[in-house]
Amino acid sequence: MRVKLFKSTVLLLLLFCFSCRSQTHENSSLIKAEQNQAQLRIGANQTEIYFPLLKGKRIGIVANQTSVIFKADKSYTHLVDSLVASQMIIKTVFAPEHGFRGQADAGEVIKDGVDSKTGIPIISLYGKNKKPSPEHLEGLDLIIFDIQDVGARFYTYISSLHYVMEACAEAKIPLLILDRPNPNGHYTDGPILEPKHKSYVGMHPVPVVHGMTIGEYAQMINGEGWLQNKIQCDLKVIKIENYTHSSTYSLPIKPSPNLPNDKAIALYPSLCFFEGTFISAGRGTDFQFQIFGAPSLSPKHYNFTFTPQANEGAKYPKFKNQLSYGKDLRNISFPKNQINLEWLIEAYNNSSKKKDFFN
Repeated sequence: MRVKLFKSTVLLLLLFCFSCRSQTHENSSLIKAEQNQAQLRIGANQTEIYFPLLKGKRIGIVANQTSVIFKADKSYTHLVDSLVASQMIIKTVFAPEHGFRGQADAGEVIKDGVDSKTGIPIISLYGKNKKPSPEHLEGLDLIIFDIQDVGARFYTYISSLHYVMEACAEAKIPLLILDRPNPNGHYTDGPILEPKHKSYVGMHPVPVVHGMTIGEYAQMINGEGWLQNKIQCDLKVIKIENYTHSSTYSLPIKPSPNLPNDKAIALYPSLCFFEGTFISAGRGTDFQFQIFGAPSLSPKHYNFTFTPQANEGAKYPKFKNQLSYGKDLRNISFPKNQINLEWLIEAYNNSSKKKDFFN
């Protein structure tokens, strides 16, 4: 996802992060992923709790490809398909960045449409409207929000959450959140956003890595009075069973096209700062947010090469079809409880284009 950075902001961040590391949660021991996932029950799977709340209600759903209900054999069905099969009245799907099926490029405008499988209208929240309009909500009794987040301030699903909460509060429509684990939820790090830099890729005064689940984040938005005119959303969160912030969680579905695996998700809070530079973070390869580089970096210092090409989630990547020199981080060992800015500093120091490094 795109992040607009100014050189002064990034340099301030560098100074801050190297001088003051935030504390990890008290229990830093990590439960093995396979043990944890056997015990965890995400909000969407707790149908015995929320299905009774949906009976007879006209429902809107904020969803994407991660909005699924898991089965015992680890297969899954999409939440929308499951609700339709259970005779729930689904009137509208609201699609965030990357679209309802999650295949659009980062920053690509998403258009309204119709879901080919169910025939349900799809309203884009990443096009001309970031916030559902009163017309979009007309006739709805309840909105469900079920999207997998990755715990970084600039990941725009929490911005969509803010606007959906605001629209629901204004229309006096309850919002039901089906909570999911945060794969980066075991730590917080980075400076708090300054209000003057507020944008769609950073709406709230929180650290770069905020450490919360999407349900917890929604409760904070309400509790801090961050919605317009400090209005309150009628919010209900179906919490995750057997989850703690020291739990590990391996995402079974890509949360967005350019976060293909656990390594990319773990490195994303660190490597996304390259989005504000001329350096590529691997878009247009199979190793997005696991490598970085550019044609102008010195091959004397960097012996790893890659050539970005158009692919799913990156139709027009930086340095398309150009040989780039950089670093491969796929097998690197790094602290998993902090942002790493050494790679950004290293690339800056070894760049022949320091004047144009930050875009």
